[in-house]
Amino acid sequence: TGPVSSECLGNFLRITLSAEYFEDKYLFISVVDQSGIAWELDEVMASQCGYTVTYSNWSNIEFRASALSCHSLLETDLFIVTIQIKASHTPDMKNATIHLTSASCHYAPWSPRELVCESNYMEVSVRREVPQTVKDFIQDELGDWTPAFPEAKAEESSIWQIVFHQPEEKKALLVNDAWSAGYGLNTTDTRVLLRIPYTAEQIQLVEDQGITFSAVRSSTFYKQQWMILMVDTAVACPVDGVDYTNKTIIWTVPKYSQLLSAGATSHKDVCVEAGVDLHKLSAKEMASRKYVLSNDLNAITMKIPIGAEGGYYKTSVSSGQYGAKYTINLFLEHQWEDDKWGLTKHTIIKDIETPFEEVELTITTKSNLSMRLMNVTVGAFLPDVELVNLTIEGAAVPVPEAVQHGYLTYEIRYANGSKAYIIQVSLDAPSVKKEYLRADMRTYALNVTLAFITHPTSETFAVPVITVSAVKDAVLPSGRGFCDGRNLHLVITHGNVDQNWLPFISDWHLTPEAAQKYNYSLRDNGTHLAISVPFLSSHLNYEDFDTSGIKASLHLTLKDGVTLADRKDFSISCRFSPSELIQCLPNGTVVITAVKLVEAADLDTSLFVLRDRQCKPNLVTEKTATFKFNVNTCGTNRKFNSTTMTYENDVLYFRPGNDTPVYQLKFVCWYAIRQTVDIQYESKKNPLPSIKPGFGSLALSLKLFKDKSYSEPYEESEYPVVKYLREALYFEVELLQPKDARLELNLDDCWATNSQSQDSLPQWPILINGCENSEDSYKTIFHKVDYNLRVKFPQHLKRFEVRMFTFVQGTTLLQE
Repeated sequence: TGPVSSECLGNFLRITLSAEYFEDKYLFISVVDQSGIAWELDEVMASQCGYTVTYSNWSNIEFRASALSCHSLLETDLFIVTIQIKASHTPDMKNATIHLTSASCHYAPWSPRELVCESNYMEVSVRREVPQTVKDFIQDELGDWTPAFPEAKAEESSIWQIVFHQPEEKKALLVNDAWSAGYGLNTTDTRVLLRIPYTAEQIQLVEDQGITFSAVRSSTFYKQQWMILMVDTAVACPVDGVDYTNKTIIWTVPKYSQLLSAGATSHKDVCVEAGVDLHKLSAKEMASRKYVLSNDLNAITMKIPIGAEGGYYKTSVSSGQYGAKYTINLFLEHQWEDDKWGLTKHTIIKDIETPFEEVELTITTKSNLSMRLMNVTVGAFLPDVELVNLTIEGAAVPVPEAVQHGYLTYEIRYANGSKAYIIQVSLDAPSVKKEYLRADMRTYALNVTLAFITHPTSETFAVPVITVSAVKDAVLPSGRGFCDGRNLHLVITHGNVDQNWLPFISDWHLTPEAAQKYNYSLRDNGTHLAISVPFLSSHLNYEDFDTSGIKASLHLTLKDGVTLADRKDFSISCRFSPSELIQCLPNGTVVITAVKLVEAADLDTSLFVLRDRQCKPNLVTEKTATFKFNVNTCGTNRKFNSTTMTYENDVLYFRPGNDTPVYQLKFVCWYAIRQTVDIQYESKKNPLPSIKPGFGSLALSLKLFKDKSYSEPYEESEYPVVKYLREALYFEVELLQPKDARLELNLDDCWATNSQSQDSLPQWPILINGCENSEDSYKTIFHKVDYNLRVKFPQHLKRFEVRMFTFVQGTTLLQE
């Protein structure tokens, strides 16, 4: 049918502009007169000249013209209307496309009086005859006709005029004044026409048989040769009379209204016909649509089931809620005869719209795990709805830009004309919130608000989409543990659900600051969490103790970072030598640490004592008590044999009022009676030593340590060690032999290669002549070496820190 189609409907022409073609375009409609001049159409001109512009069937634009419209070209039983349509994608109408459409229609024979009730105007046309005047045109008032003649005679120089009869006065307007006031007046060879907008000043709202009418009572005068002729141009149109009951539209129109039948004493129905969109329907067609047309004594009634064929639903918005209204364009044609006019044809065009009814939308979610996509379908909507933007994490994003945020939108249309929108988003999009659920399940939560607009009314509404999908893709963190002589180590490999989980030992949150306070090691490189805790720690559990050793356990729990709910438990248990608890120093000092076992968790470590209960612990933690005393004190027993001297004591715990200990830890120190000690001395008379160059063999070691405390080197089983660029490497070089305090280790040159061969190329110097490489972006850092139990000769060690790097050539990574 193309973008423009036309149809003749009795004394009306309808031109339809396709919504599909003119969608998203700015339009100007003009009516072209017989001289070829285009008159731009607006609301005032439309109601004055007999034109109506409406929307139908989801944004199709419908133009209707009366046969007696201002610019119609009337020929014998034919009227021709020409319109011009300008369409452009911009409001300034640049590059507009012009469509010129002309259509001709045959009009039916005219009745003596024809009344039309359009949606935006009322129209009355009568034959150019002088009908018999009636004395009582308005009941209980003086007649309208006789007083009108002097007014007409007083304006002999005018072509015509119109007199409006109102209860309080009569008002006469010349044709120019009437036209300026918005009235449409016209004459043909045989007819006089008056067209009145519903907004006209002279309109009265009058009730007749319970129905409100918009009415104008008027007399129109025109000159014909030497005579002044007058016709009754009263018109009335019902403005209500519509009820909604039991899903049914009931439209009632009174018959033979006094407003239109003044002076008539008898009436006779000639024809009652009805239809939709100006198409008359037969009784059979009405029955198939379940329409009911009743013609009673005083009224005509039409009953239309809501949703029936002929009407359509359109989107409506009330208080921001999405809903719909059923709309139908009915028309009724009633012809009757009376003893005043003869035949009258009354055509009523009625746009009926049902009250707002909220519509529930369906939101369904499907996940495509192989593609890691979430598809959300929202609908169904009527065709007059358009998705315009999405609110993502508080920001409104137009549909074309949503793809930049990981959102794709699709429109799907169904066979019944409705449609739905599919929102597709990656499960890994930042706005999709992930949360661990249980076992191998994760939830993906989408919270987005869709904003819509309706056409052509431009109403807006929003649909919040909050959906949660459970997916079996959770990877829980895993752990491994090991122990060395002094520490318990736990290495946790991160999964995909623990990014915000927190490490706890019991109810103690293990933060980097807390770990440093207790001399623990806590490191997280993004893929692994490594925790090291010394054997004697208040956060370990000591589970049993015998001559083979003491069992210590580290229990760590990962908790949810928001709810603090327990998520995953890890533990490592190791046996440590009892010798780790005692130090028997050569000077007769004993340092003994007692630990509290799990089975005696209620003991207060500060109340531990030795055999002499006056000897209290020197250092107390929640789970340990450390004593430092001389072997000749605190009730220590001493025993001798031929080779050793033995000292014994006990760490005890007594409950108040009870002399039987509930805790006893026996410890023993052995000292050799005879011991040969080599003492070095030299005479003061010897000359001062001097340094002389020489050559010889030195036993050296190079070790890599885990942190700058240099307390824990990497074991052979831990190689190869994985490090990231710019992560620190802690090296220690030690002179193992000879053990001569007079010697000092100095490093000369140190370099790195790309393979295990020290002579391979490429090479990069780390130390040059004992100093850092000045060309290094991250220069080598030397660390001071202090004396401790492990380091007897600090001058025999050198410690330095190097940042992790790799060999590249241009932009290519070199590998062995």
